[in-house]
Amino acid sequence: MKRAIVIVLDGVGAGFAPDSHEFGDVGEPSTLRHVWDAAGGFSAPYLAEIGFLAAGGIPAAEIALHGLASLTDSPSHRLHDSPSHPLTPSLPLSSWARLQPLSKGGKDSVTGHWEMMGVVLGERFPTYPNGFPIPLLKEFEAAIGTQTLGNCPASGTEIIARLGKLHVETGFPIVYTSADSVFQIACHEAVVPVAQLYEWCLTARRLCVPPDGVQRVIARPFVGDPESGFTRTDNRKDFPMTPPRNLADEIGDVFGIGVVPELFGGRGFRQVRRTQNNAEHAEMLWGALETDARFIFANFEDTDMRYGHRNDPQGFARCLEEFDREVLGPLIGKLTPDDLLILTADHGNDPTDASTDHTREYVPGVAVGATAPGENPLGDIEGFATIGRTVAAHLGIAGYEGPILLD
Repeated sequence: MKRAIVIVLDGVGAGFAPDSHEFGDVGEPSTLRHVWDAAGGFSAPYLAEIGFLAAGGIPAAEIALHGLASLTDSPSHRLHDSPSHPLTPSLPLSSWARLQPLSKGGKDSVTGHWEMMGVVLGERFPTYPNGFPIPLLKEFEAAIGTQTLGNCPASGTEIIARLGKLHVETGFPIVYTSADSVFQIACHEAVVPVAQLYEWCLTARRLCVPPDGVQRVIARPFVGDPESGFTRTDNRKDFPMTPPRNLADEIGDVFGIGVVPELFGGRGFRQVRRTQNNAEHAEMLWGALETDARFIFANFEDTDMRYGHRNDPQGFARCLEEFDREVLGPLIGKLTPDDLLILTADHGNDPTDASTDHTREYVPGVAVGATAPGENPLGDIEGFATIGRTVAAHLGIAGYEGPILLD
């Protein structure tokens, strides 16, 4: 059985997109390149071999200068000695490119994942640099029977540090947004049960309709106290707008891991347990490989959630090293001749940037498998939909024409 596996390394951008200034980016964000520079390099030999680092602007010669460990002596991975790209594996082959975002919806996970599956939006989702309109907020408060705190753009960790004590004292939920089109609700789990927080998010989802068609409502539960500090938990849940019909619908019974099924409202995905961090995603991935799913679609978000948004390039680098060692290496060893693995990202989140927001960037697009041409680089390709077209070509699904990462 032919099988496609798409893994999204959340926020691992590959250089500023031509329209990045239209999305509020300052300077020239380049997540992977800047993480490499800030950390003084990092050891991720599998990411190097398949071309993921090269797609992010880190050439093989520079990797070698940093003394990156090679897998040349590993009996399970044979390398070809092409002088033009000595770190690309021949078994399995890989091909890599940079993919340019085309969808104008935003610079976020929903927009990125939707575009991969063929949904390219021509208009921006609304954002709220001055907070939500008072009529919308009052309608929400009336519906849930309590007033709210916040109503401003903020970092999630900063706003619970600032308003967490008042929330615990009053029980009023903290409502905030970001540079993305999001309506976020933060509540202490001991004050507002997680199930109730989810119900409040569903209420907000029903109310956020055009012209305030917010792309995503997000539950942001936290724990802690004013003395020791507040921390967010892994009980986050996303409530996005319903997507147009897309490749996930055509394939059906997609095995989604992490936030992916939520980004599509669950439509086209089989029912599986929601995993909340990279360790849990990896465990679910190993289980998915034992099923009959022909399309596995996973998001590994720790790079974005734990390090990109917290301006921590060193932690970001360690996270990539861990993914390389604990996930990518073992996964490559499990691939069969009928498997196609695609490793990519959904947007940028440059942790060296002045803000804690996402960044509008190209993303790496790497195909690993027997059908990859092994000729690199493939250059810059317009559109994340290249990912979906490559999956469709591998699985034999007609109707998805355009550039692909296969031979």
